[in-house]
Amino acid sequence: MAAVEHLLRAQAGAGPGLWRAREFARRASRGIATGYAALDAALYERGWPRGGLAELLCDAHGIGELRLLTPALAALSQQGDGWIAWVDPPFVPYAPALQAAGVDPAKVLLVRTKSRSEQLWALEQALGHGTCCAVLGWPGEANFAALRRLLLAARQGGAWGSLFRPASAAGQASAAELRLRLIAKPNNCLQVAIVKRRGDWPAAAIDLCLAP
Repeated sequence: MAAVEHLLRAQAGAGPGLWRAREFARRASRGIATGYAALDAALYERGWPRGGLAELLCDAHGIGELRLLTPALAALSQQGDGWIAWVDPPFVPYAPALQAAGVDPAKVLLVRTKSRSEQLWALEQALGHGTCCAVLGWPGEANFAALRRLLLAARQGGAWGSLFRPASAAGQASAAELRLRLIAKPNNCLQVAIVKRRGDWPAAAIDLCLAP
């Protein structure tokens, strides 16, 4: 016990390497609420990673991947925390649909690039500049080094980054702290399989009924 108390007293000057169990609750609530209680409960920070990077892996566009994000995007846009940047989406965001979902279209920033390197640069700038609360990107191909740069930029800028990538990317190494495999289900539902997350937790799959 004396040795433990000595470590705890030394913690203040020793950096974040030692933490107490009661601090886990504070750490685990720093995320951006997803709007889906079952998903929040399964994520390390009880939500999308604030100042972090998530990958959403799916076989096709339009299976509900954006509706999975819109509750959190709506909350952020209403809080006035900065831009929501969309980098090279496969379609033009439909302002009336965003507004109906609670996302303020005036907070949406649409970015178009001309090459893969320009796209990764734009993502890195948007994540790291500190003026975006959320950044959505469709990079397709991205190696570990590129994803690592994006993760570091998200941490620097405090932004939540979400990258939509093909399901085949699941077999590639990734620096993203959260990876979700999305599978369309009947009746407007989506299966969210947690491929990677922080913490030593087993893999999990959650069936969610999406908001209209």
